[in-house]
Amino acid sequence: MIKTTPSVYDLESVKLPYLYGFLLKMIVRMLESPLRVLLSANVFKSSGITALRKRRFKEPPTLPVFIHDMNPPDIISIASAQWPGIERKKPLDFKFPGVHDYTQAYREGKITPVTVAERLLKAIEKSDSDDPPLRAFIAVNPEDLLKQAKASARRYKEGKPFGVFDGVPVAVKDEIDMLPYPTTAGTVFLGAEPVKEDATIIVKMRATGALMIGKANMHEIGLGVTGQNPHYGTPRNPYDPARYTGGSSSGPAAAVAAGFCPVALGADGGGSIRIPSAFCGLCGIKATFGRISDHGTAPVVWSLGHLGPIAGSARDAALAYAAIAGADPKDRFSLRQPRPVIAGWNKAGLDGLTLGVFWPWFRHADEIVVSTCGKMLREFSQMGAKIIEVEIPGLEAGRVAQLITIAAEMSQRQEEFYKKHHRKYGLDVRFNLALARLFTARDYIKAQQIRTQMTANFNRVLQKVDAIMTPTTGITAPVIPKAALSHGDSDLTTLTEIMRFVTPANLTGLPAISFPVGYTGTGLPVGMHAIGRPWEEVSLFRLAFAAEQKFGKRKPKVFFNLLEEEYRKPIQ
Repeated sequence: MIKTTPSVYDLESVKLPYLYGFLLKMIVRMLESPLRVLLSANVFKSSGITALRKRRFKEPPTLPVFIHDMNPPDIISIASAQWPGIERKKPLDFKFPGVHDYTQAYREGKITPVTVAERLLKAIEKSDSDDPPLRAFIAVNPEDLLKQAKASARRYKEGKPFGVFDGVPVAVKDEIDMLPYPTTAGTVFLGAEPVKEDATIIVKMRATGALMIGKANMHEIGLGVTGQNPHYGTPRNPYDPARYTGGSSSGPAAAVAAGFCPVALGADGGGSIRIPSAFCGLCGIKATFGRISDHGTAPVVWSLGHLGPIAGSARDAALAYAAIAGADPKDRFSLRQPRPVIAGWNKAGLDGLTLGVFWPWFRHADEIVVSTCGKMLREFSQMGAKIIEVEIPGLEAGRVAQLITIAAEMSQRQEEFYKKHHRKYGLDVRFNLALARLFTARDYIKAQQIRTQMTANFNRVLQKVDAIMTPTTGITAPVIPKAALSHGDSDLTTLTEIMRFVTPANLTGLPAISFPVGYTGTGLPVGMHAIGRPWEEVSLFRLAFAAEQKFGKRKPKVFFNLLEEEYRKPIQ
């Protein structure tokens, strides 16, 4: 019998009413009026903010900056010789076409980047004409995409491709600056003009020859984890178009799961890479804070944001990580880090890894999620990993501190736009921003004190284990309510269930990964989550790769294989 420690576990489920339509609109207007203090009292009490205000913490406030003992480097990156190579084992089940599948087909002359680009444009058009429309992208410039594809085709013809990503399509969340597009962050008022330069990670991806498809859809300003967007259309989950993709990197996840690209670039301030990865059966990593340059992103958050890849496999996630990780003089938080490595990401077995499980936390999810992740945990044990029980106090305070921090930072970063444009946000974002504007300086400072405490608690556990294991989300992808499509809705109860396991990695800055470990009886993906030590992303990739060896993937209901003559056919 496994010993448990319920006295240490204090996370609670949140119960708040579901709001939509006229009622939500009226409540939002009241929150934006002098009545806001009275109306917010119940929300603050139910969400834990009122209780937190009564608590005292002795720790000083800190930001999630891990200082490595080295001189500030020039731009450092992972040598291409270390990058993951071609998969030698032929999968028995469905697999998403990977980066190497594209480049190998190009080298063998089976297809050209131009043909892929043309098929991709047709596939996006087809997906958006379906009922319901997929809505993976906010903007795609066909002329720009074909120009990139023709340049890549010339390089292959001359025998001089830039690298392993040359000619491989990559989607980019519309929170990341990329020429020749504006950056709207999912709004209708940001990004009035095209950006003047690429974000650093786009510069790095272009250097590999990747085909940058366009701007992928997202939850407006990233302030939500379902992926809904009433302005550009809510992206649909390719495994079940009636359900959410998860967010806020909803479009990138939909694009990968639908076969438009093997890799997409997302952003994660509170699970926004890992949640859609879990809902869409993909692998997504949020690296250590500062590991990947944040230069060139929309005004969203300061201390919680991370850029990173979402991919159809651990191999492709590792490839993308290898391409974009490293220090950047334009991002001060990235300058004090050890040189990134990827060697050993696919080491056979899990011998030498110790995995920690806080069982009350692990089991605070739907039964199918817990059982599926528990089964994979047993597989990891058989593969050589040592599983031990750990305790992590203060998770409830950490949950509320994350909520205060991300909402307060988003509210402040939107301050210059709020007065003029606040009625142009979707109702859910207006609701959340209106509440965030009622937070005080004391609330924010207290949240940073809790960050100090939580970071110490997690680092204490990580001295004993290589990773802390949980499900990625407490539930699988929820059904999209029809009431939410036109103007948005507010469902803080469901959001809490979705975010239960992912936010500590943002608050502490620790690296974390989500990877698929199975499906429900109705075919919905289930994701597993691992939080690792600072700078040790390789251990997380090992876990994701090991999981892929133990279960067969299923083809999404909406899927386009761009490498096949009939591009709706799956790779066999």
